[in-house]
Amino acid sequence: MSDKLSLLSPVKVGSIELANRIVMSPMTRIRADEGCVPSERMIRYYTQRATAGLIITEGTHPSPMGRGYTFSPGLHSPEQASCWRKVTDAVHAAGGRIFVQLMHAGRVSHSSLLPGQALPVAPSAIAVQGEVHTFAGKVPFEVPRALETDEVAAVVEDYRRAAELSITAGFDGIELHAATGYLPNQFQVSGSNQRTDDYGGSLENRTRFTLEVLEALCSVRGSDRVGIKIAPGFTVNEMFDEDPAITYTHLVRRLNPLGLAYLHVGYDSGYGRGTAPSFNPIDLLRPVYSGTILAVGGFTKATGDQAIVRGRADLVVFGRPFISNPDLVARFRCGAPLAPADVHTFYGGGDHGYTDYPTLGEHSAGA
Repeated sequence: MSDKLSLLSPVKVGSIELANRIVMSPMTRIRADEGCVPSERMIRYYTQRATAGLIITEGTHPSPMGRGYTFSPGLHSPEQASCWRKVTDAVHAAGGRIFVQLMHAGRVSHSSLLPGQALPVAPSAIAVQGEVHTFAGKVPFEVPRALETDEVAAVVEDYRRAAELSITAGFDGIELHAATGYLPNQFQVSGSNQRTDDYGGSLENRTRFTLEVLEALCSVRGSDRVGIKIAPGFTVNEMFDEDPAITYTHLVRRLNPLGLAYLHVGYDSGYGRGTAPSFNPIDLLRPVYSGTILAVGGFTKATGDQAIVRGRADLVVFGRPFISNPDLVARFRCGAPLAPADVHTFYGGGDHGYTDYPTLGEHSAGA
C-alpha cells in the first residue's frame, strides 16, 4: 500500500500504546472452571493470541447475578481476580495488551445459573423468546424480574467493584458490553424497556443506566482505560427499538464528553441469528463520535486496511479468524492463508478447537 497507515501500524488507544490496529474480539468460549474461575487452558488461549494489538476478553460477569452461561468467567471474587492475573501476566510477558469485557447478562440468563435460583433481572418483566443453555440442557427463557428503581444503584456498584478487581487482576482496561441484548442494551432499547421511572421512556432515561455504569468504571480506572461496545440496530436476543438510529446517535453524543479509550461498534452480530439494521452503524456514528472507533463486521485484511486508511475506523476487530489462527497478525503480515474454524468446538469442551490450532511454523513443522 502506498499509504503507510494500515492494520499493522502502531496506535495509541487512551493511554496505552498498541503495536498494531488488529483487535481480538470478545468471544464467548465457555471454558472457565467451577466457580466461574479462569482455567489454565484460558491462560494458553489468550497468550497464544498476544500479538494482537489489543485482546478483549470474553464476556465476564461483574456479579453472581450477572451470569448468563454455564462455564463463563466472572470477576467478582478475589479468587477469580487471582486466576485472571495469571492470564494477564502471561499476555503481558508475551508483549500483549488485554482489556476485560464486563458483561451482565440481565434477562439473557436462567434461574438455575443464579444465586438462590433467583429470577434473572431486567429493566422490565419481558422474556426473551427462545431457549437458554443451562447445565440441564436447553430450556425456555424465563420472564425476568424488573429491577426496582432503588435496586439499580446496587447493580452499578457491582460494576464498580469489578473495576477495582480488574486492577488486582492486571487488566490494562475495561470494556463495557452494552450490545447484543445484555443488561445495558436492555435498558437502551424501547422493546425491552417499558419503565416509567428515571430509567425508562425518554432517550435520556433509557441511556441513563449505561452512562452511570461508565461513570462508575471511569471513577476507578480513568476514562482513558475504559471502552464500550454497542451494536446499533441488531435484534439478537430480541433487541428491538422504535428508532435505533436516533437512540444510538443520542447515546454516542453523550459519550463524547467522557473521553473514553474507545467506542467499539459492531455491524455484524456474528451470531447467525437476529437481523442487521437497515443502516451501517459505522457510517452513522463516525461523524458523531469524536474519539477512537473500533469496528467489527466481517473484515478481511484488505477491507480492514481500507477502513483504516479511509478513516472509517481507527482499529479493526476480528473474531472467528482469531479462533483458528492464533498467529493472525503474522499471517496478515506475510499474506499467508487463514485456517478455517470448526464451529462445533466454539462453545465449551477442552483444548480441541481452543488451544490446538497450529501456527504457521507449527503447521510447517508437522507437514
